[in-house]
Amino acid sequence: QVRLVESGGGSVQAGGSLRLSCAASGFTYSGNYMAWFRQAPGKEREGVAGIDTGTGSPNYADSAKGRFTISQDNAKNTVYLQMNNLKAEDTNMYYCAAGIGHYPGNRLSAPGSFHYWGQGTQVTVSS
Repeated sequence: QVRLVESGGGSVQAGGSLRLSCAASGFTYSGNYMAWFRQAPGKEREGVAGIDTGTGSPNYADSAKGRFTISQDNAKNTVYLQMNNLKAEDTNMYYCAAGIGHYPGNRLSAPGSFHYWGQGTQVTVSS
């Protein structure tokens, strides 16, 4: 059974930091693609950051560059999202996603290419 379990969300003031974690199980972690998406009510799901679990190569949305860092611990099958200098507009539900196999192109722009999703963790940033 595939499970993606997110943790680390919460409420912070603008300028603060949070670290999200996503523990994966039930599938082969290495050699695939893990990513963080976020979605506000009534809006489309937005890719934030992704990582090739085989090479460790990261990819970021423009909104995340310079503030967010995606990393992984292959021994724990866990991906992290360090979020610094948080802004009110970062307030969202954040979801961990796993994409199996290769995808040609920017996978952050293609949420439909992901096979598994976590239940989400809420991040609230107050200004």
